[in-house]
Amino acid sequence: MIQHASKVMIAGAAALGMASLGGCATKGFVRENVAVVDTRVNTVEGRVAAHDASLASLDATAREALQRATDAGKLAEGKFLFSEVLSDDSMKFPVAKATLTPEVQARLDAFVEKLKGDNRNVYVEVQGHTDATGPKDLNYRLGEERAEAVRRYLNQHGVALNRIGTISYGPDAPVAPNKDRAGRSQNRRVVLIVLS
Repeated sequence: MIQHASKVMIAGAAALGMASLGGCATKGFVRENVAVVDTRVNTVEGRVAAHDASLASLDATAREALQRATDAGKLAEGKFLFSEVLSDDSMKFPVAKATLTPEVQARLDAFVEKLKGDNRNVYVEVQGHTDATGPKDLNYRLGEERAEAVRRYLNQHGVALNRIGTISYGPDAPVAPNKDRAGRSQNRRVVLIVLS
């Protein structure tokens, strides 16, 4: 009987040992699989973050396009009176600059006097244009800076801000080919559209 109890105890210990070894193997297997799944989850999270950044960029582009369309709609609603083109000959916009030279200020002073002389309730759209040199997003920003510089000057000389709107066409509306210096120079301009 002792021998039988001893055999049962040995068999029980062997079974317990096998069960504990099986448990260890299962924990190791689980750890390996969890590591693989964690790697996959981290990869997916990285892709989702990149996708979210791309969507945010597209959203900003869509908002800018909507603003340009709204501004163009305002232009279409009003009755066109006249336009004034301040090109490189008078504006002398250097490459990548939006500063107003004394010649520009003189032209703008004459423009303001004309508006005051007409004594009408008019709306002025200031369109900023650039040549095609450089990235488009920088050109849109530069066109806006040029238009804003003119808008500030007009406001400082008596034109109400609510009567002035700005829009940047960047390199999208050239008046000359961008293949040579003379053409690029003509494309760096500001256009003033006066509407009633």
